[in-house]
Amino acid sequence: MKTVLLSLCLSALAGTVFAQGSPVQGAADQPYAVEYYYKVQWGHQQEFLQLFLKNHYPLLQKIVETGRMLSVKIEEPANHMTEDGRWDYRVTIRFKNSTMATTANPDEERFIRELWPDQATYRREEQRRFEILLAHWDLPVTDVTPSKR
Repeated sequence: MKTVLLSLCLSALAGTVFAQGSPVQGAADQPYAVEYYYKVQWGHQQEFLQLFLKNHYPLLQKIVETGRMLSVKIEEPANHMTEDGRWDYRVTIRFKNSTMATTANPDEERFIRELWPDQATYRREEQRRFEILLAHWDLPVTDVTPSKR
């Protein structure tokens, strides 16, 4: 009897879990948006932003130039949040399509070598950026705003 009850509960939960995925973002050839959230150790927000703008943002701009990404937007919240929901920076990237968002960029390493010839400094500063990072998560988002009629 316990096995039957457990099976029924697991079956009911499985449907709920799979139904909670994000909606499909449209056709494969449509823009695909992802929000990247960064939560930084208290007191290190400006250091993180400075390193991000120096060592990651130029790479994102370079990728926008290639057409793989359509846009990059960096935001910070205007008000304080509870610690469990706190994030310090949100970077929203609109990719050309879902394939560009979900596959590795074969040119990325070459771009990094071109943009930062001093690789030792680049790697040290990127390591520091991640040392002061408490959490990072990616959230694909779908615009469900009704079209104007």
